[in-house]
Amino acid sequence: MLRVAVAGASGYIGGELLRLLTGHPRVEVVLATSNTFAGRRVDGPHPNLRGRTKLSFAGHDALEERAGSYDVLFLAMPHKQTMGRMARYLELAGTVIDLSGDFRLRDAGVFADYYETAHTAPGLLGSFTTGLPEWHRDELRTADRISVPGCMAAAGILTVRPLAEAGLIDGPVDVDARTGSSGSGVSAGSSNLHAERSGAMRLFAPTRHRHEAEVAQATGLPVRMTATGVEAVRGVQVLCRVGLAEGTREADVRSAYRKAYADEPFVRVVAHKRGAYRLPEPKILAGSNFCDVGFAVDGARASLVGALDNLVKGGSGNAVQCLNVRFGWPEETGLEFTGLHPN
Repeated sequence: MLRVAVAGASGYIGGELLRLLTGHPRVEVVLATSNTFAGRRVDGPHPNLRGRTKLSFAGHDALEERAGSYDVLFLAMPHKQTMGRMARYLELAGTVIDLSGDFRLRDAGVFADYYETAHTAPGLLGSFTTGLPEWHRDELRTADRISVPGCMAAAGILTVRPLAEAGLIDGPVDVDARTGSSGSGVSAGSSNLHAERSGAMRLFAPTRHRHEAEVAQATGLPVRMTATGVEAVRGVQVLCRVGLAEGTREADVRSAYRKAYADEPFVRVVAHKRGAYRLPEPKILAGSNFCDVGFAVDGARASLVGALDNLVKGGSGNAVQCLNVRFGWPEETGLEFTGLHPN
């Protein structure tokens, strides 16, 4: 059994990691850290884990104290907290999988621009492999430093990159992203109270959402992203508006998606002419590791649509999929849940 530790395990992403890893047949979770809940059982903040584990939280100091007792370290810490400690984290485990935003971008200047702070470990930026198996599988097989993309970035990359690789996009990409309230995290603050969020469609990033830099980095295209909070708890949907290269037909767009994702276990092409779910819809993906991608073509322009669960394929599930790739296991291991309908 592979021994794993989860740092920052009391948040939503950490809870999803524990849910997936405690059900993983080849993994034993030996340590889950949280300074806030140190000494308390993990099924307190994560009541869905009742009866699934007897694990209790330890403080973050336990990562040092128990070094050598785990093989893989998952970091589910808030943005800007891992970069200052990463050099030490890399000494504590053979493989480190970071789910924060600190090592997603390769350029320290771009990081400073989007995160509004200087990167404190710029020399490590290029040493992390992007944790998106669909586009980095070969690198992930031997990677010991993995950085999992942001939820809206993962959806945007999976949606746009097949057409970018095929040379079918002409000009910039406009990404209109929508996300549920869990994307704000467990400590979101007063603006995300139910009384404030219920019934709202809040455009919280009218320009330059930080995930646009990840999509631009992955596709080589200029990207503009807006982000809106919607009433759902889980889910991300991105609507990416693009111009098509001269002569591009609908059949070419469909072919690019089919070529890119024909053998992928967790990406499905959903582009039908009719039906309630004729295009990707996050509602039916809750709890699953799927990302659905689709499109609609109108002459020289196309609307590209992607949907996923922000906590699973947009975070913890993607991290577990990377773990499976890294250790040579079937990618579906521990990720078999298909989502619910109706939900």
